Amino acid sequence: MKIVKEALAGTLESSDLLVKVSPGSATGLEVVISSEVMQQFGLQIDHVVRDTLARLGVTAGLVVVEDKGALDCAIRARVQTAVMRGAEAQTIDWSALS
Repeated sequence: MKIVKEALAGTLESSDLLVKVSPGSATGLEVVISSEVMQQFGLQIDHVVRDTLARLGVTAGLVVVEDKGALDCAIRARVQTAVMRGAEAQTIDWSALS
């Protein structure tokens, strides 16, 4: 998927996260993560975000994640939603969302 516009998904409530996606100024993918639990779970959060982006075929853009202690399933769902909104996806490839 190609991110064509800025989009958001999620909240800044406890145990949730806010994901912002936008087209990148340069080629490539930039992921910026800030989290209250970065010391303990930063590598896992980064892995889930990047794995989700790879499954969706996102290779360029800026993804900003503001985590408030969300579980992996919430991270995956918020990234998927933000990307689909940012790509203005009209159809859903359910196999990529598993």
